Amino acid sequence: MSETTLEEARDGAVAIVGRTPWQITRSRLRRDHVTLVAMGFAVFFVLLAAMAPLLTAWKALDPYTSHTNLVGGLGSLPLGFWGGVSGQHWMGVEPGTGRDLFSRVVNGLTVSLLVAVCAALLSVTLGTVIGLISGTAGGKIDWLFSRVIDFVLSFPQTLMLIALSTIVIDILKAALHVERTPASMVFMILVMGFFGWPSFARIIRGQVLSLKEREFVEAARSLGAGRWRIYFKELLPHLWAPILVYSTLIMPQNIATEAALGFLGVGIQAPTPSFGSILNDSVHYANADPAYFIFPGVTLFLVVLSFNLVGDGFRDALDPKADRQ
Repeated sequence: MSETTLEEARDGAVAIVGRTPWQITRSRLRRDHVTLVAMGFAVFFVLLAAMAPLLTAWKALDPYTSHTNLVGGLGSLPLGFWGGVSGQHWMGVEPGTGRDLFSRVVNGLTVSLLVAVCAALLSVTLGTVIGLISGTAGGKIDWLFSRVIDFVLSFPQTLMLIALSTIVIDILKAALHVERTPASMVFMILVMGFFGWPSFARIIRGQVLSLKEREFVEAARSLGAGRWRIYFKELLPHLWAPILVYSTLIMPQNIATEAALGFLGVGIQAPTPSFGSILNDSVHYANADPAYFIFPGVTLFLVVLSFNLVGDGFRDALDPKADRQ
C-alpha cells in the first residue's frame, strides 16, 4: 500500500472511545423514561419525608391537633366536600377527631421510610459481610454460613414479627428507656433487617465465588495482599451493582411490610401516624368517608410503585448482558 493510501486510511479512521460501567449505566437510565419519572417521584417522597419533622416543628404540619369543629362534634364525620378537603386541609380531616389528614400522611411517610431505610441498610450490611466471608473462605466456613442462611430463611418473617412483637418491644422499652413508638421502630428495623439479609448473602456469595478466581484477585494474592485488602480493594468494588440493585428492590418491600404490620396492630401505634395505623382506622369509614381511605392508600401505592420501578430500572441498567443498542 502506498504512503498516500495509508495517510488517507489514517485520516478516515474513527476513534473508538471506551466507556466505564457507570457511563454505560447512566446512558441506559437516560433512555429509560419510566425509571426517570419513578426516580423523580422517589426523590420527591424522600425529600418530603426528610422535611416533615422540620415542617411539623414550624407548625406548617400539624398531625396531632384535633379540630372538632370540622367534624360536627367529636365522633362525627368531616364537614364539607370529600372528607373536608380545603385550602388548609389538602386531604381533608380524620373522622371523629378532625386531625389534618395530609399532615398525618406525610409524618407517616417519614416513619415508613426511616424504618425501611434502616432495615435495608442492616440487611445489606449483614448480607455483604457474610457473603464476602463465606464465598472467600470456602470449606467448612462456607458450609456453616450456608446452613445458617437456610435456617434463617426457614422462618416466615411476618409470622415472626407478629409473634415476637409484644415480648421484644417490652424488652426494648426497658433496655432503651424509651416509649413504645421508638421501641416499635427499633423492633421492626431489627427484625426486618435480620430476616432480609440471607437472600442477599446468597447473591453476594455467588458473585464472590466467581470473582475470586479472576486474574486480578490471583495477582493480588501472588503479590502478598492480605485478606482485608482482597475484601475491600479487589472484591467489594465489583459488588456495588448487586448491592445497589438489592437496596432499591428491598426498600418498597420494607415499606409495605411496615404498613402491613401497622394495619395488623403490631407496628407503630397511635397517636404516632403511620400508613398502617391510618389505613386500619380508615376501613371503618370506607363507605361513609371514602376519602379517608383513598388518600393514604393512593399515597402508599405511589411510594411503593416508584421505588419498585427504580429498582427494576437499576437492575436492567446494570445488567452486563442487556442490549446496548
